Amino acid sequence: MVSAAQRVESLSSSGIQSIPKEYVRPEEELKNIGNVFEEEKKDEGPQVPTIDLKGINSDEPGVREKCREELKRAAAEWGVMHLVNHGISDELIDRVKKAGQTFFSLPVEEKEKYANDQASTNIQGYGSKLANNASGQLEWQDYFFHLVFPEDKRDLSIWPKIPTDYIEATSEYARLLRGLTTTILSVLSLGLGLEEDRLEREVGGLEELLLQMKINYYPKCPQPELALGVEAHTDVSALTFLLHNMVPGLQLFYQGNWVTAKCVPNSIIMHIGDTVEILSNGKYKSILHRSLVNEEKVRVSWAVFCEPPKEKIILKPLPEVVSEAEPPLFPPRTFAQHIEHKLFRKTQELNGSK
Repeated sequence: MVSAAQRVESLSSSGIQSIPKEYVRPEEELKNIGNVFEEEKKDEGPQVPTIDLKGINSDEPGVREKCREELKRAAAEWGVMHLVNHGISDELIDRVKKAGQTFFSLPVEEKEKYANDQASTNIQGYGSKLANNASGQLEWQDYFFHLVFPEDKRDLSIWPKIPTDYIEATSEYARLLRGLTTTILSVLSLGLGLEEDRLEREVGGLEELLLQMKINYYPKCPQPELALGVEAHTDVSALTFLLHNMVPGLQLFYQGNWVTAKCVPNSIIMHIGDTVEILSNGKYKSILHRSLVNEEKVRVSWAVFCEPPKEKIILKPLPEVVSEAEPPLFPPRTFAQHIEHKLFRKTQELNGSK
């Protein structure tokens, strides 16, 4: 188990002026790490699209089609978007955020009671990233990770007891998010010329699709220009939904440049993950992204990863989206094999072989 001394929060509050070397990013990454507050103010260049879901199930065909077309286009061009009018109340989202922030405001010793045991591969609970790559790099974040849906697969014994609203608010949010997932997958299915429930079935349906929540806690960093909260990656999930405490940090790698996501009030950020990219044979994009940190404000984000079962489903481009002109871009793999492949490839890259 990681000791409390290794928690990033403890490092941050210890008054250090410079960060330990294992948090300093490699030279080639440092060239493009800027001040996140300055980056967020930039209005020139491409901006992450905002999709208004108000008309997604409208009785008026014109309104409905326009909304669905915009969603589809954002999924194909960007693979990430701000969703507004998503049907989850501001009041519930505020409760979810307040519950997570209250947990993280507890003393580190109190949070340690929920520490996960990564050695046993049980990563549910409170943790910090261990060096699991050849370079020994660490990320400037602590987290709390747990499965939130389906309800019969949850382990409530590891959910925070403080604050008392944590379980109720998070459970309700997960339930509503699961409904939103079905809506989004339906639109994406139709966009590929498939029957409406096809993608939903291909990722496990109501019984098997897992919603895993990771609350990311990014403490203030004395040298933010040298560190990253999360290094560049694509999500392995089908979809990822993200809330944050309105402190900027998320960056997307779009058309060769890092673009900083604006803080859009009352929005949920949604990523297309590798799983949907594979099933759509690359028609929908899983975008490379990372998180910056800063010296002035703690950033907190709530990511919910919608993941297919690890072994039960073979992920591969669906036959309907493959043709002689567009052969399959991805080999068949289980979700577990896809994760292994990504880890292996990353290790190879770090060792200097591609």
